[in-house]
Amino acid sequence: MDIIQQIYQEIERAGLWSKTVGVKRNEYLRRAGEIEDSLYYIIAGSVKVSMIDGDEDRIIRFGYKHNFVTALDSFITGHTTDYYIQALKKTEVKVISKQSYHALMNSSEHLKVLWNIVQEQLIVQQLEREKDILISSPTERYKRVLQRSPQLFQEIPDRHIASYLRMAPETLSRLKKS
Repeated sequence: MDIIQQIYQEIERAGLWSKTVGVKRNEYLRRAGEIEDSLYYIIAGSVKVSMIDGDEDRIIRFGYKHNFVTALDSFITGHTTDYYIQALKKTEVKVISKQSYHALMNSSEHLKVLWNIVQEQLIVQQLEREKDILISSPTERYKRVLQRSPQLFQEIPDRHIASYLRMAPETLSRLKKS
């Protein structure tokens, strides 16, 4: 069982889900300027985490079935977030409060270790993404993302993947064909 599923099972076992929420396509789960006080587990559907840069939507992460998602900047700091979490299709999430989550994670050494591993993985993923954006050609970015996250291409529409990879949708289409 992977770490995400272990954490999910621990929350389930402790009965800490506060609610289940349905989010329609294009609706927001969280908006920039809000304080994030929840962690979401995606039961079905998919979301994007993005920020607005001028008139462009800059996607930094996706979430889909069996993933946790949150506005991590705010979840960690308690300050307002710069990010939007928006459903890309009809999505259902389970919600746990930040306080309940932290209390659970601090209740045992085993759970503390799991939470630290998750945070480390997130940091490495973000560093890999930054490297992709800074130094790689569109072809290299596509190949690296395909290798790291093949499920992404089954769950997320191509136009959003293209935006995430900082390329035109036509470029992504051409790369997928070759």
